[in-house]
Amino acid sequence: MIIWGISANSHDAALTVYYNNKIAFASHSERFSGVKNDPHLHQDLLDYALDWGYPERVIWYERPILKTVRQLVAGQGFLLDRNNIHLYLKSYGITAPITFIDHHLSHAAAGYFTSNFDHASILVMDAIGEFNTLTLWEADKEKLTKKYTSNYPNSIGLWYSAMTQRLGLKPNEDEYILMGMAAYGDSNKYTQEILDTFFKISYTSSGFPKIKSKHNLHRGCLWWKSEQQHSINNIFTQWAYDVAASVQAIYIKLLNLLSNYIYRNFTSSNLVFMGGCALNCTANTTLVNTWKDPKNIWIMPNPGDAGSSLGSILAYTQKHIIWPGPYLGYNIKGEYPVDETIKELLSTEIVGVASGKAEFGPRAFGNRSLLADPRNVSCKDKVNTIKRRQKFRPFAPAILEEYANEFFDSPFGYYMQYTTRCKYPEQYPAIVHADGTSRVQTVAKTDKTGFRLLLERWYEITGCPMLLNTSLNIRGKPMINDLTDAQEFSTLYNVKVFS
Repeated sequence: MIIWGISANSHDAALTVYYNNKIAFASHSERFSGVKNDPHLHQDLLDYALDWGYPERVIWYERPILKTVRQLVAGQGFLLDRNNIHLYLKSYGITAPITFIDHHLSHAAAGYFTSNFDHASILVMDAIGEFNTLTLWEADKEKLTKKYTSNYPNSIGLWYSAMTQRLGLKPNEDEYILMGMAAYGDSNKYTQEILDTFFKISYTSSGFPKIKSKHNLHRGCLWWKSEQQHSINNIFTQWAYDVAASVQAIYIKLLNLLSNYIYRNFTSSNLVFMGGCALNCTANTTLVNTWKDPKNIWIMPNPGDAGSSLGSILAYTQKHIIWPGPYLGYNIKGEYPVDETIKELLSTEIVGVASGKAEFGPRAFGNRSLLADPRNVSCKDKVNTIKRRQKFRPFAPAILEEYANEFFDSPFGYYMQYTTRCKYPEQYPAIVHADGTSRVQTVAKTDKTGFRLLLERWYEITGCPMLLNTSLNIRGKPMINDLTDAQEFSTLYNVKVFS
């Protein structure tokens, strides 16, 4: 049976093809349209998915009628036409029966059914689903049971997005920039003031933290400290950095309250964390402090709404699958030439690689990557210039797994989901953030991609077991998808891209 899971019509549209009980294909619409966070399906995405045949059923990642009710409650107007999914899909020639799945159930299923856990506690946290903003679940075998919900307008994720907008950034897109800014600020300046302004926290008899919003932040909080400037001449003020640090500290505090409660009161020693909030790798590290061992934590590498294109299918089938890794998108056949790539790296210190299946999710793991020498501090500025990024932004190292403990504290893993201290920051300045941490990707000996071979060869020649690894794109544009995109990137930004 061919099943399509679709997340679309809001932001970062995505489609997953489920064929013969496996993930055959999964991709973001933006990779085909070239429009960052494209909310709509793109015809080229659908055409590529049709290589596996027309879907016999479509699973939609949320309930549009319930969402429309919430939009009316929020004062967004009557949006039923936008949420008439049958007409929307019919406009693309898709006429298969549609099953609608609760938004947070799609998140929970995406995490649990791709984990290797027989049982788990599940925390889902995002800006907003239909009404749910935070849900706790218990999962056993193939059954997911919702234990607690927090509903709109109470939302930690919506608050984080509102604060992102207050700092002059784009909500639902630039939250990771706020996270990076936090390292340059003083969290002691505004943490208590912000907490008192936006939240009321109380506890149930069982000790569960009820986190209530004092304001409906659906339209942001530009009114807060309106006299303060977040930037002058396009340069962030120290006030903005201090606010970012305070926001990040509050988010970690709230996540700690929730994770500690789950740890004390839920039966499973395993935790699945999903929703857009699970992309905050600095805060994710706090989960390890609760759980002690990252092996008992699973964050599916695409935990946001795009990942719910897969999650909706798994909520429908209610079956575990073997997670195949993130390489699920458009396939550039062949492997990039390792020796030529190394030669270019040694000569120019920066190179692009694009081969194999594109990564499903917001991070590149070696198939659509911009790589650089981590030992040269100037590489960081060079890469930021190419990518049109702010100079304060951090980069991640990709390292041969067997050497990770030698160079970094734990936790770390394949999917760049945690931040950890680099033991030799002066030797590898290009991959160390202002707070001394790195967001590490480990590449195992069992990894069959060309990226593992490239790292091995780089280590043989240089004695350095890691490379700076960032996505092959510029700010405001999605990762490149196909050979045409790769060639265009090479021409426009004067970087050799090997395929």
